[in-house]
Amino acid sequence: MDTGFDLREHGGVDLFLRDCPTRAVLDLIAGKWTMLVLVALADGRPMRFAELRRRLDGVTPKVLTQTLRALEREGLLTRTLYPTVPPCVEYRLPRLGQEVGGLVQGITDWAQANSAAVRAAREEFDERTARQLPGATA
Repeated sequence: MDTGFDLREHGGVDLFLRDCPTRAVLDLIAGKWTMLVLVALADGRPMRFAELRRRLDGVTPKVLTQTLRALEREGLLTRTLYPTVPPCVEYRLPRLGQEVGGLVQGITDWAQANSAAVRAAREEFDERTARQLPGATA
């Protein structure tokens, strides 16, 4: 299947191809909990696991652990273990994480500024499609 201009011929990647390494990065960043972790840590202040969990209302410990590990593995988050009793672990964004965190913050700002317009469009769509259903009254 032709996806258009193939950047691989010119030393680049084509993110529309399933094997493109860029897609794995985009999959990680586009995750709901990933985006929220990045925004929560964007101010540069380290946070502990329990603090992050309280900040991210609705996240389960398992999902938060998986998200933090994935971000650490990709170099977007650092985990620092302090040898105390009980052990203290802090998470923060290194330079790479701060860069993407800034981009995600921009998306978050846009979402907050436009959530009412998106909600109105959704309601208008739902009403329009409900009228188009067989047996619906006009």
